[in-house]
Amino acid sequence: MSRSRNVFEAILTYGHDEDFVPHAGVDYSATEAPAGSHAKIDVLADRVLRGEPLWHPDDRRDYRGLTGAVRPRD
Repeated sequence: MSRSRNVFEAILTYGHDEDFVPHAGVDYSATEAPAGSHAKIDVLADRVLRGEPLWHPDDRRDYRGLTGAVRPRD
């Protein structure tokens, strides 16, 4: 089986992703984006498209040091 660039290409080529193995390329780096944020989702989407592992061991794991806007209730 030839190497697919990402899981989507593997599914289109072989009809499944059972043999796909992500590869950490030179751009594979940790993110400080908090879980659930648009920035984190963008990073995860880019990783999938590049064929990289979804989770980096040094990604942000908590919300320490972050502040958020508080919206008053109506």
